[in-house]
Amino acid sequence: MALWLIKSEPAAWSWADQVRDGTTAWTGVRNHQASRNLRTMQIGDQAMFYHSVTGKEIVGIVRVTRTAYPDLTDSDGRWICVDVTTDRPLPRPVTLAEIKATPALAEIPLIRQSRLSVMPLSEEHWTLLCHMAGAEPAL
Repeated sequence: MALWLIKSEPAAWSWADQVRDGTTAWTGVRNHQASRNLRTMQIGDQAMFYHSVTGKEIVGIVRVTRTAYPDLTDSDGRWICVDVTTDRPLPRPVTLAEIKATPALAEIPLIRQSRLSVMPLSEEHWTLLCHMAGAEPAL
């Protein structure tokens, strides 16, 4: 099982929207590297849900429930999406400021490639972020 971080602007799709709908197509990814990451995702993979632009914090965890398929929001048919299902909220959000202040997280893509919307996380980074949020890693 792989571990990921996916980013969404709360004005477009928030954690509250995710919780309300339960399962959604993770659409709108228009970056080649992020799209390759989506294509790599497998059923059962976990992803941390990050509010970008406003909030700038990890707020919950989702699971991949459907692998890559054509993104219906793409009129050109070039991009793909996956389905994710709400797993659990984090007891406490982990802010970008906290992440940047943690030396052990200096190399995660969220810091190194801040515009990337779908990124892998190592098990070590996942575990540390879960602990920072007051959550069990539950791998």
